[in-house]
Amino acid sequence: QVPLVESGGGSVQSGGSLRLSCADSGGLFTINTMAWYRQAPGKRRELVASITNGRTNYAASGKGRFTISTGNARNTVHLQMDFLKPEDSAIYYCQAAYYKRESRQYEYWGQGTQVTVSS
Repeated sequence: QVPLVESGGGSVQSGGSLRLSCADSGGLFTINTMAWYRQAPGKRRELVASITNGRTNYAASGKGRFTISTGNARNTVHLQMDFLKPEDSAIYYCQAAYYKRESRQYEYWGQGTQVTVSS
């Protein structure tokens, strides 16, 4: 069973918006951070945004365009992506993790959702 389930990916034109969602499928241990990563073909997986106890962190590529937020249900997270660019095209992965003194103790991943932005 995949621990996290993403939804909301799809195809959009440049300048458009998408909202990704991620939910706990059940069985996660305590976590304190949820994040979105992405991986484009031939590139390494990179952090897009994270949220820890309400504090948000964004990669430079998404600042001002992306907004990460937690949902009302336990262990849910959303990523609102506006003003999308073709270079935002990638598979987006949801991560849930537990950090202790900035050291990641364990993590969970979803299977990913494809985002394609056409020019």
